[in-house]
Amino acid sequence: MFPVVAVDLGGTNIRAALFPSDQPKPAHSQRVLTRAEEGPAAVVRRVIETVEALQLGDTAGLRMGVAAPGPLDPAQGVVFGAPNLPGWDRVPLRDLLARHFGCPVLLGNDCNLATLGEWRHGAGQGVRHLVYLAIGTGIGGGAIIDERLLLGAHGLAAEFGHMLVDPSAPLCGCGQHGHLESLASGPAIGRRMAELLAELTGAETRGEAYSASQVGQAASGGDPIALRVIEDAGTIIGKHLASLVHAFDPERIVLGGGVSRLGEMILEPIRDAFAAALMHPAYRDRVTIAAAALGDDAGLIGAMLLARET
Repeated sequence: MFPVVAVDLGGTNIRAALFPSDQPKPAHSQRVLTRAEEGPAAVVRRVIETVEALQLGDTAGLRMGVAAPGPLDPAQGVVFGAPNLPGWDRVPLRDLLARHFGCPVLLGNDCNLATLGEWRHGAGQGVRHLVYLAIGTGIGGGAIIDERLLLGAHGLAAEFGHMLVDPSAPLCGCGQHGHLESLASGPAIGRRMAELLAELTGAETRGEAYSASQVGQAASGGDPIALRVIEDAGTIIGKHLASLVHAFDPERIVLGGGVSRLGEMILEPIRDAFAAALMHPAYRDRVTIAAAALGDDAGLIGAMLLARET
């Protein structure tokens, strides 16, 4: 059994872990701040330093799997760009790491690999068809179709957070209007809270920063505005899930990301809106909605699987 190093490159943190076997528990792991504002060269150097800090020892047969934000081309190993990685434009991440470490490197979209991780070792086990939605700072997703990860013709498939929901919605981080991410991500929930508070008080919004967890705390205390914001976001997500079910007919939907951890206060409106938006009960009766089981490790575990099984 050859060892695998898995890397999860995020806008906030870089995580690396050594997996000596195909079990989803690493022998060693490291986490550092990405400091994305320093640019691609500095971030790649920090990825290398994080992997080297694992003290790999004997690296005979070593392979590496990397989960990175997209859009990216997994076949060419190139990150085209990412809203949370400033300055990244066609960065050949796979080849940069392969040359440094002298081992095969496989690159995949972070949400696609989180989907793979949840399917094999998390809340998606036991099904052949799965839709995964990660609701956090952004909204990403992935799909398993007939036990295969959906990649599309160019490795760009399953950007479920960047599907059009409402053309009049705020500008998305990708530069387009009306996407799900602009309406129901963590920052979108915080922004909507600030807007409604401003309407209530008659004050102007001045860029107040609320996190989804802060809105959740206020909702837990019975704040009616926070409850409305979370219910509205849940309704939007539920309707979107109905569209995904119409498209893919999965057996299970897995919800991950920080916003999903708001629990029943958002899951209940998601389920209600989902059921109401389906075109026929045949869809509702054959799909279950489950919370993700792997937390922040889903992408790492998916990157390990990519390197081990490709």
